[in-house]
Amino acid sequence: MTTDREIAPRIIQALAEYLKRDAATIKESHHLRDDLGLDSMAVIELLYKIEEAFDLQIPDQDLAGLTTVGSVAAYVKTRLAPAKAAPAAKPGATAQSKRKKA
Repeated sequence: MTTDREIAPRIIQALAEYLKRDAATIKESHHLRDDLGLDSMAVIELLYKIEEAFDLQIPDQDLAGLTTVGSVAAYVKTRLAPAKAAPAAKPGATAQSKRKKA
């Protein structure tokens, strides 16, 4: 089981690998597009990797709120919370299904 303390570092590590840069240079306050230079497709690819790494699905309607490294970490933390505390995932397309369509 993933602890809260492991979530942000795992996301930062995934970003570092994707961007081919040192994880120490990536902060939770960094904006995925403005600071890290990810375009729309790169954000979808990153979220697909996060879906796989944390075994969850990110519905399309949630993508707009995932703009910073910290917001992604907070979202994953909320989704990994015990089922009774976490909001139910709504049916619909996910980052993974968007990637397959592209």
